[in-house]
Amino acid sequence: MAVKRISILLLAAVLVMAAGGCAASPATQRTGLVTLNGQAITLLGKPVYVGEAAPPFKAVANNMTVYHFRPGHGKVWIISSVPSLDTPVCSLETRHFNQVASTLGKDVGVITISMDLPFAQTQWCAAKGIKHIMTVSDYRFHSFARAYGVLMKQNGLLARQVVVVGKTGKISYIQLVANIAHQPNYGPVLAAARRAAAANP
Repeated sequence: MAVKRISILLLAAVLVMAAGGCAASPATQRTGLVTLNGQAITLLGKPVYVGEAAPPFKAVANNMTVYHFRPGHGKVWIISSVPSLDTPVCSLETRHFNQVASTLGKDVGVITISMDLPFAQTQWCAAKGIKHIMTVSDYRFHSFARAYGVLMKQNGLLARQVVVVGKTGKISYIQLVANIAHQPNYGPVLAAARRAAAANP
């Protein structure tokens, strides 16, 4: 089973490379922000900033339909990008967000996005009892990777980043995890989401 899951992850990475997912102009390449296993990682795509409108994106839902993220409309979103659900740190992070999601209220939604294939995400969610958050895949369109500037050039996967989007669709908090092998600092993320939920649009 472990070999099968690793194969699925490698296939996803190959699909990213084959589709040209790592092509980017020098202006959209950033280095010196994150590391993985001691290696400096180059991030591709347009970075996002607090105060600007959260970019819409499309991804693939677990049932293979196209999911469109459209910010605003009175909903607060926590968007967590991870390299792969089937790795220890990403698993811990996603299970933590699933655990706390029900305490944030109906106005706050949580999305975890990775390059894992949708059926692999479905299997992982079923095995871990994930019921309170949404998992979507960026393997086909690379729309999120490019729009949020988190595509890792070296392996074609998503860097670990958490973004909070407020009710009006503007970004209120960003945490790009400097060491991708580490979990994010959850306290500031949840505090930002609660502040955004309490704010008047």
